[in-house]
Amino acid sequence: MVGTPINGRTRPAFSVVNGGHDLGPSSAPPSNAGSDYGIIEFTREDVEALLNEKAKRKDRFNYKERCENMMDYIKRLKVCIRWFQDLEISYSLEQEKLKSSLELAQQKCMEIELLLKIKEDELNSIIVEMRRNCTSLQEKLVKEESEKTAAAENLVKEREARLNFERSQNTLQEDLGRAQRDLQSANQKISSLNDMYKRLQDYITSLQQYNGKLHSELSSVETELKHVEKEKATVVENLTMLKGQLTLSMSSQEEATKQKDALASEVGSLRVELQQVRDDRDRQLSQVQTLTSELEKSKGSTEKSCSELNNLTIKTNEVEAKCALQDERIKVLQEKLTIAEEKLQVSDISASETRTEFEGQQKLVHELQRRLEDAEYKVIEGEKLRKELHNTILELKGNIRVFCRVRPLLPDEVCSTEGKIISYPTSMEASGRGIELTQSGQKHSFTFDKVFAPDALQEEVFIEISQLVQSALDGYKVCIFAYGQTGSGKTYTMMGRPGHPEEKGLIPRSLEQIFQAKQSQKPQGWKYEMQVSMLEIYNETIRDLLSTNKSSSDGTPTRVENGTPGKQYSIKHDANGNTHVSDLTVVDVQSVKEVAFLLNQAANSRSVGKTQMNEQSSRSHFVFTLRIYGVNESTDQQVQGILNLIDLAGSERLSRSGSTGDRLKETQAINKSLSSLSDVIFALAKKEDHIPFRNSKLTYLLQPCLGGDSKTLMFVNISPDQASAGESLCSLRFASRVNACEIGTPRRHTNGRPIESRLTYF
Repeated sequence: MVGTPINGRTRPAFSVVNGGHDLGPSSAPPSNAGSDYGIIEFTREDVEALLNEKAKRKDRFNYKERCENMMDYIKRLKVCIRWFQDLEISYSLEQEKLKSSLELAQQKCMEIELLLKIKEDELNSIIVEMRRNCTSLQEKLVKEESEKTAAAENLVKEREARLNFERSQNTLQEDLGRAQRDLQSANQKISSLNDMYKRLQDYITSLQQYNGKLHSELSSVETELKHVEKEKATVVENLTMLKGQLTLSMSSQEEATKQKDALASEVGSLRVELQQVRDDRDRQLSQVQTLTSELEKSKGSTEKSCSELNNLTIKTNEVEAKCALQDERIKVLQEKLTIAEEKLQVSDISASETRTEFEGQQKLVHELQRRLEDAEYKVIEGEKLRKELHNTILELKGNIRVFCRVRPLLPDEVCSTEGKIISYPTSMEASGRGIELTQSGQKHSFTFDKVFAPDALQEEVFIEISQLVQSALDGYKVCIFAYGQTGSGKTYTMMGRPGHPEEKGLIPRSLEQIFQAKQSQKPQGWKYEMQVSMLEIYNETIRDLLSTNKSSSDGTPTRVENGTPGKQYSIKHDANGNTHVSDLTVVDVQSVKEVAFLLNQAANSRSVGKTQMNEQSSRSHFVFTLRIYGVNESTDQQVQGILNLIDLAGSERLSRSGSTGDRLKETQAINKSLSSLSDVIFALAKKEDHIPFRNSKLTYLLQPCLGGDSKTLMFVNISPDQASAGESLCSLRFASRVNACEIGTPRRHTNGRPIESRLTYF
């Protein structure tokens, strides 16, 4: 890779740093970094080549050459790291500039938004007032139009009623003329019937006279007949002569009787006709009376209709006058509405201009935000590379990684009047990694691999160690232990809070991740067997927390109250760096539920006690061990990993804990084992020939983690309480020494499964 000019200067090819091997060109962004080799620019390919570079070993036993190569490699790594630091500083400066420009743009945008909001409020008030006026005018217009339409409808109805009335009046007049004509014809018929009646009466009188005459003649004839009968005797002789006359008289009498009967029947028919004529006359008279009454009624209704028509005409004229006034008012309102719409258009134009200006400012803000996001992304990428390089250096050096976690203040703990004793640096280099503790006015600064503030969630903490847990499944020895004073949150970090799934600790979450990875790697041909053991070190005595016989080697039971003697447990280390604990209960597990059940059993069996500093203080060191044995059937590859998760008992001062009796013995044993751990750390830091691992059961058990080939991480838990400032400072100093210790380089275990398949070692 050929050097390119940067700021008027040239940089050498990367082969100068990479041991003389040219790695090819790259298109990464340039940056300046001062080093022993001048101004050097790195790319992702250069960094990956540097990380993946393998040392050339011409002579395996030439340790001087190997050491020089290693020093040269570390020197180049330092150059690379220094370049990344300078790049990070330049990115941070650019980010600050972008942030300042973004703040100025946001301030200007806020001012414009404020002005726009004020103008919009004014325009909105004007628009609302205009709309209110327009709405009221429209309502009035609608109301007047409805009144006008109602009046027009009433006028139409009145006109229709008037036309109907005129039609009904014409029909009534026609009916009246027809009735009058019928009355005249009826009167004529009545007069003719009266004449006929008179004639009939005259005829009846003449018939009565003729009948009387006939009766008189009959009486005379009867008298004559009587006279004849009287004279019969005398007129016998003249009888024959008189028989003819009598026959003639009898026939004439019969004819007269017949004529009388015909006249009587004719008189009866005439009487019937007369009665019919009388009935017709009465009916015609009643019709004339009804027609006369109807005519009078129609005349009255006609008068009323005329008066109503006059009133309606007057009302129509008034409504027409009102409509004319309303039309004039509508025209005036329409003119006002037109003026308001013109003003609204002008305000819309000004608002659109302001909006376009605001959109331009928003685009500028978005552009600045995009540039800021790009810068933040570059910073994140640089931080990832820095972490990779840092982890690579730590693995090469064999350092123990240290995470610091600060618990929140408890409700009964009050912050001092001087302020908080814990603070966190905000600089780019120390952000998320630095912590400062103030005691007696003096500030003590520390830097670790990661620092978790009190508001950090359990999930956030686990994410940082998830890759380390994954290493156990890949065949590495992994050890994670929590250290700190009593009541600083160690057990909460490792185990979590029972009954709250969202607050699960590192042990349950690590097991969930391992079993999920086990299921996900099944399609690739991997099969895993897992075994679990749990023990505690109580008063320098090992106890098996999964044993059905809850007793220990010195006769002290798992629970403090019990005193039954039990098994003796011994610790042994083999040549391969494995640690065996004799007679330790080992359980094969297939799922997370089985491990959770065992964890619950161990938690119930663990020694706890009450002190003045903690309601439920752990009185022993808890060690959880998971051994993983994996086989890939397709490639015949075998891996063997171990995951050790340790919750150490808390250090405490007798003056604060107030321990007496059994608690006092427990405190002395805990402090002694932690003091032995401190001695081991000091010896490792000074690289002494003799490391006192055998001074306590705890350090002897942790020997593979502190001086072997495992990946080790320590959580130092501290309390932010003012009263605990001294213990917190001691814990931070101890953690800083641990972070500086160099142990063996981690090694992946790919050997086959040993003859003893039970998990009895660390």
